[in-house]
Amino acid sequence: MTGRLEILRAGALTTVQDQGRPGWAHLGVSRSGALDPAALRLANRLVGNPEAAAGLETTLTGCALRLTRAGAVAVTGADADVRVGDRPGDVGRPLSVPAGAVVRVGPARSGLRNWLAVSGGIAVEPVLGSRSTDTLSGLGPPPLRDGDTLPLGDPAGDPAPVDVTVGRPAPAELRLALRLGPRDDWFDPAALELLFDTAYTLSPVGNRVGARLTGAPLPRAVAGELPSEGIVLGAVQVPADGQPLIFLADHPTTGGYPVVGVVDDVTGLAQARPGTTVRFHGPQR
Repeated sequence: MTGRLEILRAGALTTVQDQGRPGWAHLGVSRSGALDPAALRLANRLVGNPEAAAGLETTLTGCALRLTRAGAVAVTGADADVRVGDRPGDVGRPLSVPAGAVVRVGPARSGLRNWLAVSGGIAVEPVLGSRSTDTLSGLGPPPLRDGDTLPLGDPAGDPAPVDVTVGRPAPAELRLALRLGPRDDWFDPAALELLFDTAYTLSPVGNRVGARLTGAPLPRAVAGELPSEGIVLGAVQVPADGQPLIFLADHPTTGGYPVVGVVDDVTGLAQARPGTTVRFHGPQR
């Protein structure tokens, strides 16, 4: 069964995402993938897809699209209006879509991102085992634009028989567990006290690569430059201005600024809007 997904309105940033491409960091390729992998897995289960199927990740302003064949869609993530043609739908439910009907996802009322799955999944050509768009390296399909079309795969199963699911709420304040290292010794002891005892604010200057914070600058104990070394998901790098930067799914695999620590779980940042308060705590605190 062939079919296509026509992008009528791409919104601020809509990308194709799946569960990413792990295992290639030694070649300079980050994992990428959905910023909230569980939300995309849920959307796929709702429409009867394997959890690893590719869907869409939208940012703040939603999107509008048309299916050229009958199928099912599910939207997870931020609270937003969803419509299939003239019929209202809900976030977190499988929705039946007739051939040619327009699916509209409105702007996020709270939170920042939505994940949309279509029965059969997005069947763009995989790159290194994944269909994900990596906005830093350019691997995978480019960010979507109005008028783009995407191929759909064959449906693998029936939509899930559920009425509603519970999503992850958008945080008013985000508490992130941080493990110090490998370069915490490059910082003054007072810097570590600031890091754990003061609040930071999520900057509007951020994307899928990283989330910038504003707040108390972290004073360095070691001057000079650091040779580039490996960067992982959740690494908290501190540039010359002393303001922490948390790396997300499309992070580089190497960097030259010292990493003061690594956040255990960055999923909450997928829905955190600019202005959100961010606090760090130790893994046991």
